[in-house]
Amino acid sequence: MNQTLTLAEYPVFALEIARTETPYDSVDAICEYFRDCIKAHQSAEFIAEFDHYAHTKAIPEGHIDEGILAAKNVIFCLGIALPNPYLLADRPRSIGVAETNQGFLITFLEAPMPVVNVAMEDWALGLINRTDALVEHG
Repeated sequence: MNQTLTLAEYPVFALEIARTETPYDSVDAICEYFRDCIKAHQSAEFIAEFDHYAHTKAIPEGHIDEGILAAKNVIFCLGIALPNPYLLADRPRSIGVAETNQGFLITFLEAPMPVVNVAMEDWALGLINRTDALVEHG
């Protein structure tokens, strides 16, 4: 097996939302919002929803930070090109939705295609009314 690097870093985008900043009151409601965004996008395909919290809780040696109340991933593909087979390792995409004591945290990895990042940023920012909340964590 060979190991190659397609990108040197995988920056994570994160959006922290206080409960008072969004009309959504649960991880499930936010996941439904993202499913609707994905289904409405002409190039996106919803794949699955993964309950990371339930999965980790069911593992005998699993550990969940006490500040995490719920955690799911919305898994989808928004690839508009497949220029080589190595890019399959970067797909599909996932948006993480966590409920914390403070509110909600939305996270996703930066995609190599700017148009995909724009869509995910727009979807995330659609949860709240302010546009300066999304930050990149490298």
